[in-house]
Amino acid sequence: MGIPARLREMSGRYSLVDGIPFQLPVTCQPSPALMAAFPIDAGKAAALLPGGEIHPFRLWNRGLLVITVIHYLATNIGTYIEYSIAIACTHGRKRAPRLLPALLLKHYGTGQYVFDLPVSTEISVKGGKGIWGMPKHQASLDFKISDTMVSSQYDLDGQLAMLIEVDRPGKSWLPLNVGTANYCGFRGLLMKSYIYFKGHAALGLLGKASARLTIGPHPRLAPLKQLDIAPRPIFTAFIPDAVGLLDDYFESWFLSFPTAPTSPPEGLESVAQLGLAQVWPPPPTAGR
Repeated sequence: MGIPARLREMSGRYSLVDGIPFQLPVTCQPSPALMAAFPIDAGKAAALLPGGEIHPFRLWNRGLLVITVIHYLATNIGTYIEYSIAIACTHGRKRAPRLLPALLLKHYGTGQYVFDLPVSTEISVKGGKGIWGMPKHQASLDFKISDTMVSSQYDLDGQLAMLIEVDRPGKSWLPLNVGTANYCGFRGLLMKSYIYFKGHAALGLLGKASARLTIGPHPRLAPLKQLDIAPRPIFTAFIPDAVGLLDDYFESWFLSFPTAPTSPPEGLESVAQLGLAQVWPPPPTAGR
């Protein structure tokens, strides 16, 4: 999925959306990123997906929990960390076949459903949730790089929510130029946005992939503990120089259910009063 020419052509133009001024396209300068994908129970994962038109991507008989953390060093709205916790998925009225959606991305609407998306700054919450429907909220995050490991911790309300530790899989030599689709639930809508990345990656696949995922006691991530997460990932990556670009185009559909919903979903009231602050909370300390 390459970067649309339309986005390149708007370089140097400006927008003002929900009180947030920014230069187009929405992009970041080279920034470090880590990724890890863990096999999970696909049937149990389906229970965490809203509505009836997104389904867990199935690798044989298992789904995938995908953790992606990016330390954005310079963006249109400042510097911040973004900690994505997602379930690989497909989009359509019927469940897709195994494996094939990894090859036919557009046909099956292959992407990831973002279950949780803590970030460092208020302005990132206001823009990401209010414009693209991403489940952003502010939390204590870090991003640490050593010669042997890349890690990121996520604390909320003084409790550990998640810790991901990825053993560095060699040198970052593989050129990347990829795009992915993010699905999110907000305002009673299923929202789909697109992001593109370039950089050089060090990859760990199957037996070469090594990482440790710790889910803490905070109740926000308690549903993930029911997914039978494999202790070893099937894929890891470290990208020291990721350049990201967020598409200005997105899609949305009404979320539908077999019976009438009885409680309103989170809506614009959760972002309407947010400001443009770029101040980070204190770094995570739970368990240290």
